[in-house]
Amino acid sequence: MIRKATFNDLEAVVSLYDELHDAQAAGKICTNWKRGIYPSRDTALRALERDDLFVMEEDGRIIGSAIINQVQLSIYAGAPWKYDVPDDRVCVIHTMMISPAEFGKGHAKAFLAFYERYALEHGCIELRIDTSEINAPARAMYRKHGFHEIGMATADLNGVPDVRLVMLEKHLGGKVALYRQQKELLDTFLEHGAISQAQYDKSLGDLTEKMGVKEHEQI
Repeated sequence: MIRKATFNDLEAVVSLYDELHDAQAAGKICTNWKRGIYPSRDTALRALERDDLFVMEEDGRIIGSAIINQVQLSIYAGAPWKYDVPDDRVCVIHTMMISPAEFGKGHAKAFLAFYERYALEHGCIELRIDTSEINAPARAMYRKHGFHEIGMATADLNGVPDVRLVMLEKHLGGKVALYRQQKELLDTFLEHGAISQAQYDKSLGDLTEKMGVKEHEQI
């Protein structure tokens, strides 16, 4: 289950950050994160106060975390994004992490799928993310799930100087267009009596769930 975090989750999220710092110290992962600087208790606390911290929970344990909002880094402004999208249609995921003990179980894939659904439900058609240039596994995972690397930049990030970042995007406009096309077809079938209202409602519900487009009239 992926849900909004509460203040009761704070210690679990901080412990998760510690797990990631330990894994990096042991050479198991390679990121630009620094213990005591980022991510830290303050990172989680500020996200909780903004109400944009999310956690992945399994069997009562917090095994993953991410921040999802519409806050773009300053370096995004000059990046060569392929799609020119208004800021209010852009959704960004930050600090996505899965417990090292849970690597390889598909949890990161599930978090990215949730991120995509969440963006669509909130009227966003452009997903953006950044990761460290040296984090090869994360870069490969993002590419596997439809994100495209559009450029690199060096920035002072979260108190860590001269971080070399890769910026990635995934455009969802095609998915929205396909949803609308299929919904219009269902509307036509209903209008001409080819399907009943009950069949229409079920088909539209299945389409909505599959495509992850709920508040489609606002997209």
